[in-house]
Amino acid sequence: MQKTVFKISKMDCPSEENLIKMKLSDIDGIKQLDFNLEERILTLYHNSNVNEIGNALNELKLNESLISSEDTATIITESTRSQSKLLWTVLIINFAFFIIEMSTGIISKSMGLVADSLDMLADSFVYGLSLIAVGGTVLKKKRIAKYAGYFQITLAIIGIVEVIRRFLGYESLPVFSTMIIVSVFALIANGICLYLLQKSKSQEAHMRASMIFTSNDIIINLGVITAGVLVNWLHSGIPDLIIGIIVFGLVIQGAFRILKLSK
Repeated sequence: MQKTVFKISKMDCPSEENLIKMKLSDIDGIKQLDFNLEERILTLYHNSNVNEIGNALNELKLNESLISSEDTATIITESTRSQSKLLWTVLIINFAFFIIEMSTGIISKSMGLVADSLDMLADSFVYGLSLIAVGGTVLKKKRIAKYAGYFQITLAIIGIVEVIRRFLGYESLPVFSTMIIVSVFALIANGICLYLLQKSKSQEAHMRASMIFTSNDIIINLGVITAGVLVNWLHSGIPDLIIGIIVFGLVIQGAFRILKLSK
């Protein structure tokens, strides 16, 4: 058994963590993955080739670097039941808020909420693909990853086109109160997901408890809330369009990462 430690600079939220899990699920001999999002550290216990692991991580473009690799006498016990239960929980929370934010975003004419709903959908894709990786075949996982990635890109492009159309046509102001209220609840939902992920780690003796200080989803929620305040203050829909285009860009970036898993 070997213990290998990687520094992954761009790993700062559960989405990247699950992408790494899915990517490394293709490699035989990996017994355990230990994530510390606060320090951006990944620790692996494995019998597989270190170079193969490094090459797989490199394909995700998360700026990884090998810190150490050494023999260890640690005994690893595997359990997928608790992992699957956790993934189902966060998947349901994210998909529920995708529906809530998409519907309220359309009703309130807020592109920020619509974009944030697609980010929630993107996370749902990631957690769903992780569930397939736990119990399904590699071929099935890669096929669904490809469909999910292209679907996500298509939705984001449609959203960007709508943002441009609204910017040129300048429609009526979005309902700022709906933007703020719904985003606050989405912020709470993301906080619950992060709490559950951390709690699941702390319950296992071989996992180090770690605080997650930053998350793309939480930053996006705060961005939409800020945009809502600015819409009311400036009496302009421009802040909503700006946060919308930023989030759509992040959704496309996440989709390309998912597509890398289908290769």
